[in-house]
Amino acid sequence: MTLLRDERLAAAFDHASRSYDTLVAANPGYHAHLRRSARRLGLPGQGQGLRLLDLGCGTGASTAALRSVLPAADITAVDASAGMLGRAAAKPWADGVTFVHAPAERLAEAGVSGPFDAVFAAYVLRNVTDPDAVLAAVRGLLRPGGRLCAHEYTLSGRRVDRAVWTLVCRGVVQPAATVLGDGRLYCHLWRSVVEFDTAERFAHRLGTAGFDQVRTLPLTGWQTGIAHTFVARRPHGHGARG
Repeated sequence: MTLLRDERLAAAFDHASRSYDTLVAANPGYHAHLRRSARRLGLPGQGQGLRLLDLGCGTGASTAALRSVLPAADITAVDASAGMLGRAAAKPWADGVTFVHAPAERLAEAGVSGPFDAVFAAYVLRNVTDPDAVLAAVRGLLRPGGRLCAHEYTLSGRRVDRAVWTLVCRGVVQPAATVLGDGRLYCHLWRSVVEFDTAERFAHRLGTAGFDQVRTLPLTGWQTGIAHTFVARRPHGHGARG
């Protein structure tokens, strides 16, 4: 199958939104890894006075991770799937969380404007048609010195990691999703990872997009070598473009 993009991908997520949290709950370490990536942003205190953008919030797992680590921050959470966003918005949230229906490529049209102190992008950049354009837009939304955290499935480049990813997807995730009527989305999941950047290539992409202080940090458990946290910064002063 071809990769799902844009409206087709959003529609697939709309359909999957009813069972998404159930599948996620079966993934060992999923929520703990998101909280770890949120901590790796290295933002001060509890986030008092900070504005955060949760790009591709899905059903709110990444939003909850940010809220857990930085409970005093103001969070704007966006997603292209109305179904996923509706599930997220229906959950109980304290003040300071706003949900916006918007694709990552059209944030300005939806009224999302900076500057933000940090952008958290979990499992989203490999799903967009033009990740470089989205990174450029994200960079423009950050204040100078603002930080980006991309939490993403990016294979290490070792054959064993690709083999483990394929085994988990084809042996566990895709059969379960097919029973729920969402097989195409999770076939896309497998392929979107194997066709996307390796961790090294994605770190290079961030540097090319104008970010500095790029760090690639591993995640633990079965996702070692499969998922990584990338932390980067919009430069200050003369190094800042756009």
